[in-house]
Amino acid sequence: MALYDKTAHELHELLTTKKISATELTADVFSQIDKMEDKIGAYITLTRDKAEANAKLVDEKIARGEEIFPLEGIPCAIKDNICTKGIKTTCASKILENFIPPYDATVYQKLVAQNSIIVGKANLDEFAMGSSTENSGFHTTHNPHDLERVPGGSSGGSTAAVAGGEAIFALGSDTGGSIRQPASFCGVVGLKPTYGRVSRYGLVAFASSLDQIGPITRDVTDCALVLNAICGHDDMDSTSTAAQVPDFTKSLVADVKGLKIGLPKEYFVKGIDAEIETAVRNVAKKYESLGAEIVEISLPHTEYAIATYYLIAPAEAATNLERYDGVSYGARVDGADVVEMMTNTRTEKFGAEVKRRIMIGNYALSAGYYDAYYLKALKVRTLIQKDFTDAFKNVDLILTPTTPNVAFKIGEMVADPLKMYLQDICTVPVNIAGLPGISVPCGVAKNNLPIGFQLIGKALDEETILKAAFTYEQSL
Repeated sequence: MALYDKTAHELHELLTTKKISATELTADVFSQIDKMEDKIGAYITLTRDKAEANAKLVDEKIARGEEIFPLEGIPCAIKDNICTKGIKTTCASKILENFIPPYDATVYQKLVAQNSIIVGKANLDEFAMGSSTENSGFHTTHNPHDLERVPGGSSGGSTAAVAGGEAIFALGSDTGGSIRQPASFCGVVGLKPTYGRVSRYGLVAFASSLDQIGPITRDVTDCALVLNAICGHDDMDSTSTAAQVPDFTKSLVADVKGLKIGLPKEYFVKGIDAEIETAVRNVAKKYESLGAEIVEISLPHTEYAIATYYLIAPAEAATNLERYDGVSYGARVDGADVVEMMTNTRTEKFGAEVKRRIMIGNYALSAGYYDAYYLKALKVRTLIQKDFTDAFKNVDLILTPTTPNVAFKIGEMVADPLKMYLQDICTVPVNIAGLPGISVPCGVAKNNLPIGFQLIGKALDEETILKAAFTYEQSL
């Protein structure tokens, strides 16, 4: 196996025993990027010189006999909606095509503090709005398992980089499934932490009450390592929780005896691909054989989750994107006066999906419709949250498919936004409720495309999710 195909924890062992160098590892990853990037299109910006210089610093540290952090010297990708001082942060939008932030996101600072090797900024659906990475203002990312198919979205560049050997791990953001859905499509592990568990400071906002940064990795062990690095309270983020952060690697115990795992009947209905349903039910049987108890449960308001999400998220997006007006920063298209300049800037520089969501959001927030749409969506959000609260009185975890189907072909759903929005049917309830969820590979379909299952946990209980995910992984 090439170095670029190994996990972070395997590479850490090789670095500490001096069997490889950080420089050698970084060169191997960039060699894979040179080979595959034209086909996959995972990145918007590469930071080769910076990465190579940092790798040399790590090697010097190892040569001095100093201990290194678990992610030190490990090449990674950062989704391009996470601010990086001195490095372009575009959100895959023409309106921010040349924007260089004057500050770092907290998660980026934390990885830099661990001396992780940042190889580049990964492609995404513009402003994280999409489920296929076809909505990028620059190029479409391709699924490494089948280059004619999408990698999922909006963190498609991050997941494709990990799946294609162009990064060992990556950071993504998840507003309605944007880590978990592409992780499932690309056959990797993706975790959305509890809302507030990871600082959002420096994450360019899409929907502020739903957004959360999380890890995309090759296996569950790496997921725990990255989570250790990025979690924690941050005074710069008013929604950051002050809850104590455990050592998530201590959860990596292959034992689910006594755990109660719920199977919600609403997630196994018409619309879920038969191969995916079979694969996920086989996961349930595996857990049962390992000592867990499988319980059928109900989350009765699941059917309203998509409608609720696509009112709340666009409403928040419309508000957050008001700042992109061609005045303070970002692109500007001139006009005869200020109003025309703003209109020209937003018309030319925003993509079709971003415009669509801004219009939906402003409509839902407008006078005469606020109570009928946005306020009602907030009330249904409370009901969806209550469904999960009630379910977790009887079970420890909830098991579902991650996606209703495997990765679809590029261009297949672009003309049908509603069909595209339904891609999030299994994942958006988790964001609405602010809960943690993980997608773990559980096999392949007949066309050799990956299938993933999702585990949903109680708020701030990433430990149980990781334990169950690790147990399944080790049982294979």
